[in-house]
Amino acid sequence: MKKLQASLKLMISGAVVVTATLAIAGLSASAQTATTTTSTAISPISPTTAAWPKPTVASDQMVQEACQRQKARTAKFKLLGVPEKFGSEEPFTFDPKAPPC
Repeated sequence: MKKLQASLKLMISGAVVVTATLAIAGLSASAQTATTTTSTAISPISPTTAAWPKPTVASDQMVQEACQRQKARTAKFKLLGVPEKFGSEEPFTFDPKAPPC
């Protein structure tokens, strides 16, 4: 009796898997239509062509922000004694009116 129940469970679960597979395959096949449409040729954007080019030079303001960020990290380390870990960047407020480093 137990063998019959085990084999019956296997057959039912197999039928469910096959049915689900066929249903998914049918949905993806029906999404592919055979209609012809005209489209304009659009060239894909290559990884080297971005909307904005990457900056190759740091501005004075960027250098000043990096300096202020480093000073804030050092002050936190001295206060708490916990070194910064990679990826542990905390919110930082840049003050452009502060004197340069």
